[in-house]
Amino acid sequence: MLQLQLITLLGQKMDEEVYEVILPTTIGEISVFPGHEPLVSLAKAGVIAVRRQKTDPDTALEYFATSGGIIEIDPGRVRVLVDEADHGDDIIEAESQKALERALQMRDNAADQVELEKATQLIDRHQTRLKVAGLRRHQTRTRFK
Repeated sequence: MLQLQLITLLGQKMDEEVYEVILPTTIGEISVFPGHEPLVSLAKAGVIAVRRQKTDPDTALEYFATSGGIIEIDPGRVRVLVDEADHGDDIIEAESQKALERALQMRDNAADQVELEKATQLIDRHQTRLKVAGLRRHQTRTRFK
């Protein structure tokens, strides 16, 4: 098992043993299992998927929408330091959709490069949150079929 530590600016979001962690890095997604080679990498904004037990099916994965940050991997531990991480259960899809629409309007009305960059970051954040909400919704449907 791996010890997963997910740490945000607001504190520790998760510190538990898990079997697998799928992480969004700047060079693509990587899957980390117990015994992984040591690695330090940049995390990009995206989805972190967590499989708690080896026998858990994909429908049991837990998802987090995260901002970019730093990933540190040892053979027995994964430490992810990010500005924010929202668990799939905590994301309200309708609110994220409205926030995305506001961010798109901000981008379209940006008066300078600073406003454009801020709008782009908000668009990325809300698109990631909507992706996690969609994955969560799909899991719920699959479980009750």
